Amino acid sequence: MQPFKVRILGCGSALPTLRHSASSQIVEVRDKFFMVDCGEGTQVQLRKTRVHFNKVQAIFISHLHGDHCFGLIGLISTFGMLGRTAPLHIYAPEDLEPILKLQMDFFCKGLEYEVFFHRVDTTLPHIVYEDKSITVKSIPLNHRIACCGYMFTEKRTLPHIRRDMIDFYNIPECYRNNIKNGADWTTPEGDVIPNSRLTLPAGKPRSYAYCSDTKYIPDLYQLLENVDLLYHEATYKSEDESRAALYYHSTARQAATIALKAQVKKLLLGHFSARYDDERELLAEATSVFPNTFLANEMAVFDV
Repeated sequence: MQPFKVRILGCGSALPTLRHSASSQIVEVRDKFFMVDCGEGTQVQLRKTRVHFNKVQAIFISHLHGDHCFGLIGLISTFGMLGRTAPLHIYAPEDLEPILKLQMDFFCKGLEYEVFFHRVDTTLPHIVYEDKSITVKSIPLNHRIACCGYMFTEKRTLPHIRRDMIDFYNIPECYRNNIKNGADWTTPEGDVIPNSRLTLPAGKPRSYAYCSDTKYIPDLYQLLENVDLLYHEATYKSEDESRAALYYHSTARQAATIALKAQVKKLLLGHFSARYDDERELLAEATSVFPNTFLANEMAVFDV
């Protein structure tokens, strides 16, 4: 099975701390590398992962609060200094486009690669990126400004060839793609071997959902059903639920409630408030509702 991993570069909230960096992640799907959010200091964190800068082919920005996008112009500049030639695609709320253009015109003259900006409508769930192996879909969220999450989903692959059966029936190499696409095999004696005996079903497509800053949305689970890994902000504990509502954030218990309703396989908490010295309190609160919950942490890698 090809890799599908989430690397945490930063999982803190707006106020910088010595424990956590600002929000950013690398999502690796089938040898493609995507960045989700790009807070201040992201490029330093990216260095630590040993993921080559030029492997990042697209960046998805959830919203225009600084802890999610202040690192973007620095990263674009660094890509240029490293001699990048491949285009970079940025997916973000439309208000970022004129800001980014102004910054690039001032700080990034003479880039030898193109930056393509793609406006994301944060009010509706829709596919914002697609290639032959994955789709990325926006997830509308409820924050103080336009904000959305993103869902990365594999496309279904073809069935797997059963090597033992292929060898047993001496099926030529040139015919194996036909079998993967559903064809039966007819032996020289005229016997028809059904495709089901020659192949094994492909694995279930995997999915990862990133839900950035958001007030608790009771019906959000409907967009997240059966996701393999869900990252959901958990800025506050339940005792600070009124503060969470005031600033359009969620508590750990609320994040776990979404995970439970959506029947996801694994929940990952992040975007921790600087007011807490020990995030294990948030973990305990969430696991009381949804046991298969984990804390994000810088440089942690989670398999989807």
